[in-house]
Amino acid sequence: MNIQLREVSRNNWEEAMTIKGTPQQVTFAPPVAVSLAKVHIKPDGEDVTYIPFAIYSEEQMVGFIMHAYEEQTKDSYWINGFIIDEKYQGKGYGKAAFAEMVGWIQKRHPHCLEVRLTVAKENHRAKVLYERYGFVDTGVVYGNEEVYKFQIKR
Repeated sequence: MNIQLREVSRNNWEEAMTIKGTPQQVTFAPPVAVSLAKVHIKPDGEDVTYIPFAIYSEEQMVGFIMHAYEEQTKDSYWINGFIIDEKYQGKGYGKAAFAEMVGWIQKRHPHCLEVRLTVAKENHRAKVLYERYGFVDTGVVYGNEEVYKFQIKR
């Protein structure tokens, strides 16, 4: 499977805004518009950088994922806003895109020792994906979501 992460730009933002999960999933991840707004609003502070990505299979946009990080840290590297469009679910795109994002973070931030994400307590399907990849529940709850982490071995 050939998955690419391409930054959301003026060339693909409108298409990215059409990405949505199933009706049962809409409460688990913010709409793409909210994620894109975070890039400029910076709700987590001025030191946090947000990079939104469209997920492509060949030339077809199949999902969205965002990376947020604080450069001067070793453990504030986050994956959020992860959505595979409802039309493309169940085909392995989520697993491949998730692996691509973790790999991208490892390459881009060689000093990063931990990747984190949050997941809704009721989002069992996502938890299975994250746990299979090696993420573990930290026991920390942020809002109504559990914080998971992935230790990078260097």
